Amino acid sequence: MSAKKIAIIGGGNLGSAIAQGLVKSGFSQPSDITVTKRNTSTLADLKAAGVQVETDNGKAIRQSEVIVVALKPYNVREVLQQLKTDLDPAKHILISVVTGVSIADLSHIVPDMPVVRAMPNTAIAIQESITCICAANASEEQLRYVKTMFDQLGATVSIDEKLMDAATVLGACGIAFALRFIRANIQGGIEIGFDVRTASLIAAQTVKGAAELLIRENRHPEEEIDKVTTPKGCTIAGLNEMEHQGFSSSLIKGISTSYNKIVKG
Repeated sequence: MSAKKIAIIGGGNLGSAIAQGLVKSGFSQPSDITVTKRNTSTLADLKAAGVQVETDNGKAIRQSEVIVVALKPYNVREVLQQLKTDLDPAKHILISVVTGVSIADLSHIVPDMPVVRAMPNTAIAIQESITCICAANASEEQLRYVKTMFDQLGATVSIDEKLMDAATVLGACGIAFALRFIRANIQGGIEIGFDVRTASLIAAQTVKGAAELLIRENRHPEEEIDKVTTPKGCTIAGLNEMEHQGFSSSLIKGISTSYNKIVKG
């Protein structure tokens, strides 16, 4: 797959993390990536690594083939309207990582463009994101390129666009849900005798190990739970008490509440 020049329009936390991940993984040479921002002083680390830093969005687009839009939702329309003449459907593919902006919205602003929506999460900063992808007017080759690109930043899954709001909750909001679980584990660990540093390490590594078991072995959670729930043991006693207190139902309700907030506002 031939190397392409990439313009990341919006060098905030997410845009910068994408650039860093693509460089660290070796997917792109630093000089093949241009990141734009009004205040480029915050991009000093990227510039020092060899990434091109630019205030002119149009210039960045004209010298690139892959355009990653990492703007805030409220200014996507205004910025893309200004850049319509710089975007060429025959040359460019447009990738949006903007929450809540649909393919139809993007296609209305820049008609006929190959458009991909990608929903990563904040673990993209350490190349451990799950990124959900959907597209319109994109070729198989373009889709393969986008998937390969985001595979450098974690894992990818292709979904129907109607599930993108749900993907936001499960994958993006889900980071906060998982961290709250870890935080509660740490608090419990402190209560039973550990100092905060030790409790934090044990809790975080345990969750990391649990997730890797499912991913690497392609297991269902209950298969792994069964391995550690011995008859009359401490694990099943703890699990049953958590369920009595509404552990699973509260998590499911939280996911549903977040989803309804996105859908209904």
